[in-house]
Amino acid sequence: MEAIVELKKVTKIIKGRKIIDNISFQVNKGEVFGFLGPNGAGKTTTIRMIVGLMGITSGDISINGASIKSEFEDAVRNVGAIVENPEMYKFLSGYQNLIHYARMAKGITKEKIAEVVELVGLTNRIHDKVKTYSLGMRQRLGLAQCLLHDPKVLILDEPTNGLDPAGIREIRDYVRRLAREKNMAVIVSSHLLSEMEMMCDRIGIIQNGQLIDVQEMKEFVHGNETAFELEVAPSEKALSIVKSFFPNTHASYSLNGMKVDLPKDDIPKLVKLLVQEEIQIFTIKETAKTLEDRFLEVTREKGEANHG
Repeated sequence: MEAIVELKKVTKIIKGRKIIDNISFQVNKGEVFGFLGPNGAGKTTTIRMIVGLMGITSGDISINGASIKSEFEDAVRNVGAIVENPEMYKFLSGYQNLIHYARMAKGITKEKIAEVVELVGLTNRIHDKVKTYSLGMRQRLGLAQCLLHDPKVLILDEPTNGLDPAGIREIRDYVRRLAREKNMAVIVSSHLLSEMEMMCDRIGIIQNGQLIDVQEMKEFVHGNETAFELEVAPSEKALSIVKSFFPNTHASYSLNGMKVDLPKDDIPKLVKLLVQEEIQIFTIKETAKTLEDRFLEVTREKGEANHG
């Protein structure tokens, strides 16, 4: 894999507070890299530094081998980005907006404009005024604008914000296609786990300004343990038994009793313990861990490791 974006020990301090704390990662050509974390974790700040909208306190970012600090124009020439919402001239048509943006870069032909318009599926509406566009259409026009100069890197900050399910699916499909067909590196930031699962090849998890993990999406989703849901009574007593005999296991109340993260081999042992303690067991079922479960697990583990 060929890295095209590289963050090296990047830190951002604002008014004495570390907003971004020494983060390093790289993004390769042809992949969709998800930048995942709760709101306020530092995703947008990092993206603003990558595109040069915000200075870097220490460390460096290189894009296609050029440093954002010392070779700014060479670096950003390779980037197309939507940070938060795409801003358009609403009184102009979609096409007039694109003509206006095309003037800012060299060598963008009318054929190129027609090609990106078709790519984002706006051919039928491109001559209508932007004020008549839905939010999804504006997002697609923003995407077209990003692609006019054939960037090597596309950066989308919360691209599905405010979109309906059909709009979300469209954006997701375009993103995957661009990475695959144009060998483009795409960085997508989001706090929507389900979206990232369908869109990304790898994800970097950011929390409180620290990059706590970078994983292949497949590995992240599947994790290494299974979860089981037990319908038991009394559930309070059952939960305290689990916590005392399996202290390293995450256990919590669920709708029907309790949920435990245990390898399958330990379930007979657990059943025996519960029966000995006169806990009634009605059902035991294996549950697939949700992406949310995995995310909370990873952030919890790393948080504990950092504070331990």
